[in-house]
Amino acid sequence: QVQLVESGGGSVQAGGSLRLSCAASGRTSRSYAMAWFCQAPEKEREFVAAISWTGGSTYYADSVKGRFTISRDNAKNTLYLQMNSLKPEDTAVYYCAADSVYYGSNSRNYNYWGQGTQVTVSS
Repeated sequence: QVQLVESGGGSVQAGGSLRLSCAASGRTSRSYAMAWFCQAPEKEREFVAAISWTGGSTYYADSVKGRFTISRDNAKNTLYLQMNSLKPEDTAVYYCAADSVYYGSNSRNYNYWGQGTQVTVSS
């Protein structure tokens, strides 16, 4: 079992930046791909970005390419999402996810989830 706890959310004006973190604990000795998803009110959960266990491979939703950067520090068991040039449409609850087998954009294939952190971008 892996426990995930997100932090770093908040309120920011359009054009601003935030850095989200996701701390993993528990069975972190296994190799896990990790990802960020977001969910706005009355919308389905959407893929944001994913990163392989080594960090050598990353994958982004088109809507965030060039603005967001996913990274990880396995020594600290922490996943990050650097969010720049934020837009009001980025407003959502952001979740981190992990899986020991799957690496991709389908939320159904991730077994472990955090509780989410709210990001609000005002215009």
